[in-house]
Amino acid sequence: MRRITRIATVGIASAALALSATACGSETSSEAGSDDKGGKAAIAYDIGGRGDQSFNDAAFAGLEKAEKELDIQGTEQEPSEGEGDPDKVQRLTALARAGNNPVIGVGFAYAPAIAEVAPKFPKTTFGLIDDTSKTGPNIANLVFNEEQGSYLAGVAAAKVTKSKTVGFVGGVETPLIKKFEAGFVQGVKDTDKNVNVKVQYLTQPPDFGGFSKPDLGKAAAEGQLDAGADVIYAAAGLAGAGSIEATAKAKKWAIGVDSDQFNQKGLAAYKDQILTSVTKNVSGAVFNLIKSVKDGKPQTGEIRYGLQDDGVALARSNPAFTKMTDVIAAVDKAKADITAGTIKVKTAP
Repeated sequence: MRRITRIATVGIASAALALSATACGSETSSEAGSDDKGGKAAIAYDIGGRGDQSFNDAAFAGLEKAEKELDIQGTEQEPSEGEGDPDKVQRLTALARAGNNPVIGVGFAYAPAIAEVAPKFPKTTFGLIDDTSKTGPNIANLVFNEEQGSYLAGVAAAKVTKSKTVGFVGGVETPLIKKFEAGFVQGVKDTDKNVNVKVQYLTQPPDFGGFSKPDLGKAAAEGQLDAGADVIYAAAGLAGAGSIEATAKAKKWAIGVDSDQFNQKGLAAYKDQILTSVTKNVSGAVFNLIKSVKDGKPQTGEIRYGLQDDGVALARSNPAFTKMTDVIAAVDKAKADITAGTIKVKTAP
């Protein structure tokens, strides 16, 4: 297995420093015994970085799998606190210049930077996760039907709530996160119109701290618990870990997001109260893109993942959840109706 080089970016660096750091990282991989036969691939993380137990960790899992199975030399780069588009442009430029192909921006925040950098490296494939606003002949837009998985979470929440009050915590109020909200609320209301859904967003753009601050997620969940919620679904990246902590400590049900958070080591202390998670196959999307480049047939354009191909799903790792046969039956029926087109899930509240 090749060793993945992880380059941490602390603070907003100058272009020269950013390029220098990336060059050093690539050189370190070579010194570790890697060669370029299998190719090189890189991911640039979204807010919160690796270790968020959610979105970014799912992307890393895809890169790690490519290292193991495709003989790929992988590189990771972390975001810097409070960075802007110029910093992302520097990061992606440095990664492309270092010979990585593909270069994957993890999250919609990379859209403007990829639109600027991709035309300068026409032989490099750029992956853009969660965004279709920027396209190009060498850009692969890796997107998901988050609203569909969230609908299933809403069905489960409505079935298990005893207080008839559930909560949704969104990291930042963006169109993407509002897809999670829309699907969840619709799933709840279609299952039991008498269940009240409390919705709270942690921050508003251009403040994206709602994806990276667990204390904000914890405080929001505590407020919803105080208001009677006994099931809380958080779509908030690293901040979602705070919501899970608060909900689990109150012995109520938490619903995770992006990764199967029941199985995340960093959340092991709370796993018994993680009812389920709305998963996005980000790891599969990252792996598939890397494989397509290695195979000489790079993916481009919109590549969409939904319920029909398990691109989004509702995890069943918690034995307590799988024992709820009436809940599982309701979720299975909803999934079948969505994939058949009988249920049309909203993408905005």
